[in-house]
Amino acid sequence: MTRQPFQSYMICIVPRSGSTLLCSLLDATGVAGVPDSHFHVPSLDGWLEEYGLKRAEFASDLDALRAAFAAAVARGKGESDLFGLRLQRGSFGFFLAQLKRLFPGPMSDRARLEAAFGPMLFIHLSRPDRLSQAISRLRAEQTGLWHRNADGSERERLAPPQDARYDKAALIRHMALHETQDAAWERWFRQEGLTPLWLRYDALAKDPGQVLAQVLTALRLDPALALSVEPPTARLSDALSRDWRDRFERESGERSTPSDPQGDC
Repeated sequence: MTRQPFQSYMICIVPRSGSTLLCSLLDATGVAGVPDSHFHVPSLDGWLEEYGLKRAEFASDLDALRAAFAAAVARGKGESDLFGLRLQRGSFGFFLAQLKRLFPGPMSDRARLEAAFGPMLFIHLSRPDRLSQAISRLRAEQTGLWHRNADGSERERLAPPQDARYDKAALIRHMALHETQDAAWERWFRQEGLTPLWLRYDALAKDPGQVLAQVLTALRLDPALALSVEPPTARLSDALSRDWRDRFERESGERSTPSDPQGDC
């Protein structure tokens, strides 16, 4: 294997793109850090709370911010030498603003990111099938269940159980928002002169091991590690998801073939 050139990577996403599966796979290798939404809540107090820190413990907000970043890096590395980060577009503006506080002056966004985390691989995980993505998000928001473990048990629940209710207007809003946010990522890549590793949800859902090997190769890690990693999540999509898709397309006067497998990673 060649010498590892990266010290970090950032998975750029919008909701329901398959990032929980990808992060879990990378974590399971033991060599690719513990990628997660370490800066998800757009609030310094939220970051401090996440890492058991109190603002009053620090002489200034800037000191508190430095401590939050240090805690995030420690958690995002785990027992490895590589820092893994997942960022949703909705959290990105606040995150960049805090980076500018830590690294002021005439620097590019990429330069600030690498000043904080070292040489970074940028990954864009996207789900072009906007309708399936919107259905997945709406059902998760309504039912409170966002992910299941591979054995079918609940992995992540954010609200008490409730029934899912078809809502065409909400689906349209989610589709438009996801499209806008993914386009914003693409503009940012161009602005920073970046060529990210582009991954598609459909490929990840169909063959998680192959996509994991692709990411490991890009990180200059051994892709053979992917052979021993089992997908840790189960798909949530079911007949109701297909019914919602059929109903939406009937009401919209359009029919299409889903570009990704009927599942949620």
